[in-house]
Amino acid sequence: MATRKHPLVPGEYYHIYNRGNSKQKIFRDNSDYCRFVQCLFVCNTYKNFKFRDDIVDIKIDAFEFERGPLLVSIGAWKLMPNHFHIYLTINKENPHMSDMWKKNQISEFMRKLLTAYSKYFNSKYDRTGGLFEGPFKSVLISNDVQAKYLFSYIHLNCIKLIDSKWKENGIKNKKVALEFLANYKWSSHLDYIGVSRKENFILQTSDFPKYFNNIDDFNKEIFEWISYPGIRYKNEGLIS
Repeated sequence: MATRKHPLVPGEYYHIYNRGNSKQKIFRDNSDYCRFVQCLFVCNTYKNFKFRDDIVDIKIDAFEFERGPLLVSIGAWKLMPNHFHIYLTINKENPHMSDMWKKNQISEFMRKLLTAYSKYFNSKYDRTGGLFEGPFKSVLISNDVQAKYLFSYIHLNCIKLIDSKWKENGIKNKKVALEFLANYKWSSHLDYIGVSRKENFILQTSDFPKYFNNIDDFNKEIFEWISYPGIRYKNEGLIS
């Protein structure tokens, strides 16, 4: 197993991402996106569980699953047709669990998440083999400038679906971009602009710095930070 450049330790923040093997789509329809979003919530637990046994077979809403103490805190997320982004840290509410736990919380969360989703996807599409392009990737977020850029990048990433050159040329029409973002469900953007939905429970925003204080700040500053001068992050841990 390859050694990570930065170990996954409490008190640090990480950009976690992965994409489909050979860049294949990992989400083919809305039900695939929905299942992964449910897994983001359900897999964030110290409990051993099976999605089919504990959610599907007993016919409960995934967001009603009693998780108990959380493995990680999630600050932002975005799903794209062939990849995903998650901004997270080890959960701070149950420090005693860290002393008893013999596994790394981030690695365990990602193991549960990718295993649960891969089983669903392979069964649905009658396929075998690895769905993802190797182990998940992680980048340590080392400073506030990098964090704000990442936060903005994650939430704006789906603009590529309507403008493939937005990163090279910038976002020319912010009104159109915001309208698209407001209708893109597979992201934490809606949670940050105050939309009430079950997916709100995926986030633990209290464990992250308060980057933007209100909806107006959020929608304004994500555009400013994506073009912030001096940023050199895109070559270290961003998937197109």
